[in-house]
Amino acid sequence: MRARIRRTRLRLSQAALMCLFLVSCGGGNEQTAAQRAAIGQGLFATEHTIIDRRSGSKVNFGLADKPPANPERNAYFGDLHVHTKYSFDAYAFGTLASPYDAYRFAKGQAIKHPAGFDIQLQAPLDFYGVTDHGFFMGVSPVAADTSTEFSKYAFAKVVHDLNAPDNMDRWSTLDRMRSFGLARALALAIVDGEVSPEEPLAITRNAWADAINAADEHYDPGHFTTFVAYEYSTTADDNGSLHRNVIFESSDRVPEVPFSRMHSRNPEDLWDWMDTLRAAGVESLAIPHNANKSNGHMFKLFDWAGDPIDDEYAVKRIRNEPLVEITQIKGTSETHPALSSRDEWAGFELVSTRGVGMGKPVASKPEGSYVREALRHGLEMQAQGVTNPFAFGFIGSSDTHTAASQNDESNFSSKLGLLSADAQVRGSVPFGFLESLLIGFLPGQSVAEVDGERYLGSQQTEFGASGLAAVWAEENTRQSIYAALRRKETFATSGPRMRLRLFAGYDLPADLTQRPDGVAFAYANGVPMGANLEAASSSNATNAPRFAVWAQADANSAPLQRLQIIKGWIDAAGNTHEDVIDVACADGVAVNPEINRCPDNGATVNLSDCSYRAKTGSTELNTTWSDPNFDASERAFYYARVLENPTCRWNTWDAIRAGTQPRSDLAATLQERAWSSPIQYVPVAAGVKDSTPARK
Repeated sequence: MRARIRRTRLRLSQAALMCLFLVSCGGGNEQTAAQRAAIGQGLFATEHTIIDRRSGSKVNFGLADKPPANPERNAYFGDLHVHTKYSFDAYAFGTLASPYDAYRFAKGQAIKHPAGFDIQLQAPLDFYGVTDHGFFMGVSPVAADTSTEFSKYAFAKVVHDLNAPDNMDRWSTLDRMRSFGLARALALAIVDGEVSPEEPLAITRNAWADAINAADEHYDPGHFTTFVAYEYSTTADDNGSLHRNVIFESSDRVPEVPFSRMHSRNPEDLWDWMDTLRAAGVESLAIPHNANKSNGHMFKLFDWAGDPIDDEYAVKRIRNEPLVEITQIKGTSETHPALSSRDEWAGFELVSTRGVGMGKPVASKPEGSYVREALRHGLEMQAQGVTNPFAFGFIGSSDTHTAASQNDESNFSSKLGLLSADAQVRGSVPFGFLESLLIGFLPGQSVAEVDGERYLGSQQTEFGASGLAAVWAEENTRQSIYAALRRKETFATSGPRMRLRLFAGYDLPADLTQRPDGVAFAYANGVPMGANLEAASSSNATNAPRFAVWAQADANSAPLQRLQIIKGWIDAAGNTHEDVIDVACADGVAVNPEINRCPDNGATVNLSDCSYRAKTGSTELNTTWSDPNFDASERAFYYARVLENPTCRWNTWDAIRAGTQPRSDLAATLQERAWSSPIQYVPVAAGVKDSTPARK
């Protein structure tokens, strides 16, 4: 009966649908404004209570079979941005997977997608961190369970039985959109005194404790690492994203409740909370993500109050945020064609819009929203005597909302659970005419007509099968991987597990990458990715440093096409610049020195079956390189980027499986890639404080 009623609902007129939506979410502008104001307030008092789990934990971490540590460090791959049923939006998308399920998935086991099919990795990951939203964590499942006291509140009705077995299909879309009103309604109820803040906080404490237990239960030192973590999800007044994931070094001593936007929307208050916990022995770091959707707020040159960034702010920020998530499902934040017009690869997997309520996405301003520009602004601030707040390293992660990392183009179910469960709702395969009309009536949805076919016109077509976090660490343990995150010896990939390494130094030989002791020599005589390279000693002060860079292809992905160095610098006049230099080409071909580019290697993709020529391209690229334009007096940053040969994008795979033509207005192929963390060059006369200050 419920399914029949739901299908009848979708046959309502557009006006009726919109009316139903507005009524269910509170209706007119006055109430919506009140809800928005309520959720923006600091509704909870800041807590610094710490739980000491060292004596009470029942988990025994097996150390007997831990492999020996490697002083030259191994590459480990993972995902530090994962949502489960405890996140309000993941639950709205139909996700019932728990943190325990998430870790089972990361270890290689199959789990269920909300739509009922199995999802499984090609190969296990090395580390994983469940990062459920801190605000109202765990509230949705409790509100949906009609046997609980909390479910009896009127505002909870919107999620009652939301994920009942007979409601787990695409026709439940309207129910799921309406369920997003729960968070706003709960916040308003707290403001009005109808609900005590302690009620949702008690639920969150239980969910948080369960997430910590799941991390400990699945931690297997030397083989698989888990992190206690959560997402701090805040926004600017215009809904520009200012989200961060907070990663804790250990589970020994943890906060009783995560600091969320319900405590404060101001990220500076998050850093103060982290500093207070750190002083009490609880170490953590925060990783901003989706700068691309921040509308210029993530890397603006002003603090929350609107004052210019000063040294106190800068030191606090880089101490707490040494990393940035550069790629994920909702887009890549490296750079934008409007900011890097001379970078032919700047338009990679862009999602340059931001959501505003349930309406259609609007443009996100590029300036202040991309990492490379922020790196350049950091050089400017150093030149003005301020610590560089943007001297960060890079990781990728997924932002999956199904507990399952999504980084395989050939098997991509996106991040929205039931709302992205099949190719039609992902926008890659056309609907029939009548069905497209019904779907198009839903709030926030539209229909795009392309080549006579009708597709869902949502932002989902811009989503990408990305990404992964990677570290160079001595062993697969919390202590070792966290230390790599702290020192920024990290790199990001758009999905494939390619390895990328970068060193710089003044005494590195030209044949370093060919020597069997090359890595050991580089550690002993240079600095790795993420570090500062100070000016040379006075005896060779005019010498340019030499960079050693290696890239190794993922055996389960395409060969490598080119290896690049991205440089940014500031001149004597205070102007910043950037350059993209190819330093190694596939198949042993030389770089054209006049344009610093590799010739096209002719790699192509057969769009009928996504096959490609495996003999075109290289399994490994490596070289040493010296900057011919190096000026010892100019601050600069250098990072490596490696590109694969073209392969099919996920929407092409969808079309092939459905037996339809690929949608012509979407990119059919892409070039997967990896980015190293930058090495920051600091001139001897700069007199600038270390841009990565020690833990407070």
